[in-house]
Amino acid sequence: MPGPGSDHLNGLDPRAPLVLDTRELGRRPGSQRQVSLTVPAPADLGIEVLSVPEGAPVELDLRLEAVMEGVLITGSAAATLEGECVRCLEPIRDEFEVRFQELFVYDDIRDSAEAEEDDEVSMLEDDLVDLEPLLRDAVVLALPFQPLCQDDCPGLCSECGVRLLEQPDHVHEEAIDPRWKALTTLTDEAQHDPTD
Repeated sequence: MPGPGSDHLNGLDPRAPLVLDTRELGRRPGSQRQVSLTVPAPADLGIEVLSVPEGAPVELDLRLEAVMEGVLITGSAAATLEGECVRCLEPIRDEFEVRFQELFVYDDIRDSAEAEEDDEVSMLEDDLVDLEPLLRDAVVLALPFQPLCQDDCPGLCSECGVRLLEQPDHVHEEAIDPRWKALTTLTDEAQHDPTD
């Protein structure tokens, strides 16, 4: 037996934060609506080392416009990113804004054969739009592949792990080849020999 809220078992939940109802546009080409809202970030919004924390506020500023084929959504999303520098592992926190545009095609004007051929087309479901895939794609594509705390971050010392930005003059003595270790010992003894 279906539980509460299961009336949209296979469809979109109109109460979900990133689902918008477009019925107000009335399928009249040229009709528009501006929408500004703050929604909680979905899980995994970003890349492994830099993302919007789950539940953090995402500010959306959208324009919904009815066109012949469906609803054109143009807008921007602003949020705070958190992560770590890939070179020195220092925390990164930065404000971020991304712009996007997508046409959502009416689900009843396309036949199923055409829909199966083109999986890349975004569809409206009962005049509802799910913005999560659009937001996720826009954010992931706009993020740097390897985020840095600053453009010229020198990273960490490969031998001891000290952060080179904090200790720019950090050096280690050159490692001695083990085959020459005995010769080094003899040289050190000769330099410190009091009989000279």
